[in-house]
Amino acid sequence: MSKDTYYVTTPIYYPSDKLHIGHAYTTVAADTIARYKKMHGYDTMFLTGSDEHGQKIERKAAAEGKDTKEYVDEIVASFKELWKKLDIDYDYFIRTTEERHEKVVQKIFKKLYDKGDIYKGKYEGWYCTPCESFWSERQLEEEQGEKVCPDCHRPVEWVEEQSYFFKMSKYADRLLEHIKEHPQFIEPESRRNEMISFIENGLDDLSVSRTTFDWGIPVPIDEDHVIYVWIDALSNYITAIGYQSDPENFEHYWPADLHLVGKDILRFHTVIWPIILMALDLELPKQVFGHGWLLSKSGKMSKSKGNVVDPVVLVNDFGKDAIRYYLLREVAFGTDGTYSTEALIQRINSDLANDLGNLLNRTVSMVEQYFDSNIPVVGEKEAVDQELIDLTAKIKVEVEKEMEELKYTVALERIWDLVRRTNKYIDQTTPWILGRDESKKSRLGTVLYNLLESLRIIAVMLKPFLTETPLKIGEQIGHLSEIKNADWEAVKWGGLKSDVKIVNGDAIFPRIDLEEYYEKVEARKEKESEKSEEAKNLDLTEIKDRITFEEFMNADIRVAEILEAEKIEGSDKLLKLIVDIGLEKRQLVAGIAKHFSAEDVIGKKIMVVANLEPATIFGVKSEGMILAATDPDGNMVLSAVSDEIANGSQVK
Repeated sequence: MSKDTYYVTTPIYYPSDKLHIGHAYTTVAADTIARYKKMHGYDTMFLTGSDEHGQKIERKAAAEGKDTKEYVDEIVASFKELWKKLDIDYDYFIRTTEERHEKVVQKIFKKLYDKGDIYKGKYEGWYCTPCESFWSERQLEEEQGEKVCPDCHRPVEWVEEQSYFFKMSKYADRLLEHIKEHPQFIEPESRRNEMISFIENGLDDLSVSRTTFDWGIPVPIDEDHVIYVWIDALSNYITAIGYQSDPENFEHYWPADLHLVGKDILRFHTVIWPIILMALDLELPKQVFGHGWLLSKSGKMSKSKGNVVDPVVLVNDFGKDAIRYYLLREVAFGTDGTYSTEALIQRINSDLANDLGNLLNRTVSMVEQYFDSNIPVVGEKEAVDQELIDLTAKIKVEVEKEMEELKYTVALERIWDLVRRTNKYIDQTTPWILGRDESKKSRLGTVLYNLLESLRIIAVMLKPFLTETPLKIGEQIGHLSEIKNADWEAVKWGGLKSDVKIVNGDAIFPRIDLEEYYEKVEARKEKESEKSEEAKNLDLTEIKDRITFEEFMNADIRVAEILEAEKIEGSDKLLKLIVDIGLEKRQLVAGIAKHFSAEDVIGKKIMVVANLEPATIFGVKSEGMILAATDPDGNMVLSAVSDEIANGSQVK
């Protein structure tokens, strides 16, 4: 019977592109604390997911010529595949495009509006689409004469629009009092002090709706507006567990015990989110922990900088446990750290291969040699044995303390204290010398039993951190099922059964040669480059799967004349076209702006697929698709026809 609940969340990640190693850092940390709590008997809820609405997503999909939902479906699938590769054992993956979430978000908006906490006004200010943030004039920075976002240094846009506003200022004093009375609410302390200062400087009311794009949840009282990210995305933490849809489940898990977030979104989770909860008369989460960034050598990772590290590649190259260990061990949780492949390989070789892997290999080899692969019984004891036993008990307590404070790095260091001490125990007891003297058989049995028992305890303590290694250790020491099913109470001396067969297997962490690895990486890049060149050539020759005549006839292709054309603001790829298709005039969005100016295409006769379902691309309605061809070098040609052919003529 579970003694209590524990609810932990990651941020819901934005599917504008695939995730990088920094996202993996947060999610592995959340997975580790969830696994640790489960081992203590908690009824654990671990939530992650994807934040799928907004102008940035709409524009990314349009730039790739895809339906917005189709685009996010593909990216979200890559999220789930990454979490599978890293053995992330989440309980629920929420998507903000889920019908249940959308309906509850509308209820939340309506409740806040009816309460008088949301009102209609007008917004004017600078807006950064990639960051989805508004900035005052004094907050902006300037680069090459252009106003840019102080966070991502990309251009900002001046926005003027009607908006619904949330009364943040109404709850500022109450929130400030809560933070000061509950110091554990925001961790680490340096972040808490930042948020206190931010609130004390005054809170502006928050714009919570948009009219400049459609990809979002409609405001229930005004369909010209969509609900903006603050109420939409942040509410996932309560909609996922049944707020307004499953009261029993919601009451069972709420309030959340831990929101794990990067420091860049701490303000949203410790100012905006708790004020929304206060307005809804709900309890606040017990803790929000803002961890540091995992940086590349050139700074914070971002696709625009081209400095991201792909965790899928790392898992494929080094294995999931090596990556999980590195993420949790290398950087003190709460501070910034820098990823490097050299440091990763050094960790693998020193900690995992030399310390742990070598300990396992030496131990099972000696049991195989001296006891015919049978775990011996405990015989003659000495003081050095009790020292090892006492250390395991001490380290268990220390690991528990560090984990309660989310000090993953320190907790792993304590476990490695036991790994290194057990290696030292081998040197102290010299089992290879004991093995030469038959009269020392009893003493040798004690030594090898103690080594195997230390390995069993190490494996159990590693279960929250690593998902394959404990089982590999269990298999080799003959206790696979025991370790697989072990809870935290199994971390005590004496759980190893004697007269059980061990299995001397392969090294659990082979050493990696840095130069050889880089040679393989270079060879892979060359191969990928060759494949890319081949793919370009294949574009001209490969034919897609055959379709039937009836399927082709379902496409209504018409001759159309381009009457008007203009660039869509904010996009360097899209033109908005007005075309005459004979029966009527239509508005289309075409991704041709990099190849043709608006003036170039006016008056041209082209071919258009006229019976496509309408789509909204970059906030602009599109009712059809023009036909064009692109060669392997990226040059585009429109499917032009003779001026003599009447508009609306069917292409057959």
